[in-house]
Amino acid sequence: MRRVAARLSQEKVAEKLGISREAVSRLETGVAMPSVVRLAELAEILNCGIEELLTEASNREQDQARNIVVLLGGLPTEKRELLMSVMKQLAHGMAH
Repeated sequence: MRRVAARLSQEKVAEKLGISREAVSRLETGVAMPSVVRLAELAEILNCGIEELLTEASNREQDQARNIVVLLGGLPTEKRELLMSVMKQLAHGMAH
């Protein structure tokens, strides 16, 4: 998730948007859909383009791979390695 990769808390994003932390949570989980204006505000806060925010919700394999890269990029090496190990184990278990 782009917010986590940017090392921003839900509280900080909420403060910048002038909304509650719960509202940010609803946006992140897809319970609520942002307006185009709110989407532009989020993109500015997260230092990305609107199209990048839209691809985060995509089910396309290449979009999901890009999301994983973003998530891993914000982590220290040992945590990235741990997550890679977990993902490999999960993928192996789901393939059988």
